[in-house]
Amino acid sequence: MKIIEVRDQMEGGKIAFALLKDKLAEGAEVLGLATGSSPIAFYQEIINSDLDLSALISVNLDEYVGLDPENDQSYHYFMQKHLFDAKPFKMSYLPDGQASDLEASAKAYDQILEEHPIDLQILGIGRNGHIGFNEPGSSFEAKTQIVDLQPSTIEANARFFDNIDEVPKKAISMGIASIMTAKSIVLFAYGKSKAEAIAGLISGPITEDLPASVLQKHPDVTIIADEAALSLYKAL
Repeated sequence: MKIIEVRDQMEGGKIAFALLKDKLAEGAEVLGLATGSSPIAFYQEIINSDLDLSALISVNLDEYVGLDPENDQSYHYFMQKHLFDAKPFKMSYLPDGQASDLEASAKAYDQILEEHPIDLQILGIGRNGHIGFNEPGSSFEAKTQIVDLQPSTIEANARFFDNIDEVPKKAISMGIASIMTAKSIVLFAYGKSKAEAIAGLISGPITEDLPASVLQKHPDVTIIADEAALSLYKAL
């Protein structure tokens, strides 16, 4: 596990972009993408570059259940706004949170992931240590699944909605087992609110109570984090 401390998200985005270029030079063809505020600077670096992504495939981690792709809080909308409109891929896959049969939709997404093994997976991390929407208690063996969002996750995401009652209570998420199949992983963490989760990820016990801790078992993980996010780890 490699830990890179950065001043801010802008520096983190530049470092991740350099890592991306290295992976592309090595032949990477499938990128696993994340939403949320943490990867935005990275996506902006891609947009500002001359990279052509039109021969690549992207697969996203998750989507809220029940939101139309045109809803400005859906992750479909987020990806269009922050990356795809400016840098389209050959094909971009996102979980279908509007499917009439969500379990069948999850299985279909597993098939997509099997057909397109991830070369580089981008992750953020929740305050409670979730990756994707795999909340504490999620099985390390789980593939794409329907998850009930915990109150702490709903509260954290409420800032993107007009009020907390509008935040969806369920999501469809790539499972931890699927995330762990990625050849390389880059995880962003910024701010004091992520410090406890980052300390547990790096040096705590590997436990389903802190889903991100499973990354200790992965052979190629890079954590890009600011001083605040690394503060508790550095104090150990």
